[in-house]
Amino acid sequence: MGYRYLVLGVGRQGMAAAYDLALLGEAEVVVLADVRGETARMGAARVNSLLGREVVRPQAADAGDLLQVKRLLIEADGLLSAVPYRFNLALTEAAIASGSHMVDLGGHTGIVRRQLELDGPARRAGVTVVPDCGMGPGMNITLALHAMSLLDEVEEVRIYDGGLPQRPEPPWNYSLLFNVEGLITEYDGEAFFIRDGEVIPVPALSELEELELPPLGRLEAFVTSGGLSTMPWSYQGKLKVLENKTLRYPGHCLMVRGLREAGLFSQEPVEVGGCGIQPRALLARLWEERLPQDKEDVCLIHVLVRGRRGGAPAEARVQLVDYYDGATRFSAMEKLTGWHAAIVLQLAVRGELPAGVIPIDRALTPQAFLPQAGARGWCVQAEIA
Repeated sequence: MGYRYLVLGVGRQGMAAAYDLALLGEAEVVVLADVRGETARMGAARVNSLLGREVVRPQAADAGDLLQVKRLLIEADGLLSAVPYRFNLALTEAAIASGSHMVDLGGHTGIVRRQLELDGPARRAGVTVVPDCGMGPGMNITLALHAMSLLDEVEEVRIYDGGLPQRPEPPWNYSLLFNVEGLITEYDGEAFFIRDGEVIPVPALSELEELELPPLGRLEAFVTSGGLSTMPWSYQGKLKVLENKTLRYPGHCLMVRGLREAGLFSQEPVEVGGCGIQPRALLARLWEERLPQDKEDVCLIHVLVRGRRGGAPAEARVQLVDYYDGATRFSAMEKLTGWHAAIVLQLAVRGELPAGVIPIDRALTPQAFLPQAGARGWCVQAEIA
């Protein structure tokens, strides 16, 4: 007998996660559920076709209908939430009540901190919950832990990550690789970094810099919100510096900053021609329609760690680069996000993670991750200088 998984949300990353669970998660069945029944049906058909066997079952389900979700969880060993972050706190409570392990794709540090407050009930129920899995936050943190393990003492950790089109088109030089609301949320608000040993807020779209990162060449990096999840609080007082910046082709940040300064991130309605229009909703609609959605992307995670090794100053670098896969038609973003979450859920249902609500920086060790990365064709490069 294998494991029974429930994936809520048949978007880009949810479908990739379902594929990984079915292929490598010793799955008896993967229920692929979405509020749009036809979307779930088409997603299940696609994954089953890739696998060459019928293991994925479609289901119409609304993530906001907790009675409906709990009925599905009764038969599930593990839940992977690929729905918008606003559902995740209630889904965590439902998973604990149902005795089902859970991971999610996160996207909002404040909600993750509220999920962590449910650690006691999760431990008593013997349930493992790991929020904020995916590419970033998620794999970027896992690779940072790997880089940190290469030195004896660590003082500074700088993480750079981003998903980009292989063939950028001006003016944005960017493709919409995940949910547009999640993208705007990243560009808005603030991140939390460690500076001089203390956790501080840093505004999104600030601290713009340029750097050379082979194989992509010259890129820009800037602050976006939520990329470190709760890691800054885990390492407060232990590191002097911890920061994470998003990578884009040069010029992107200033254009987005201009939209924000023009008020297009605001959720307060503006009267136009006698109608109340929410600027943020308008921007989301226009970006969803007009940003390129070319799946032939490239994702890069680069970690720079400074400290000491063997009593002398040392620097460790870890990097992972992944590309669109023409065979499965999964983008690099879909793989790094969906598959990372699937890895964590597989470890949870196998009993290889402790019970409780666990931050991603404590849940997935480099020793557990690296063999899983190799099984998925990811090459993690590391060097020490």
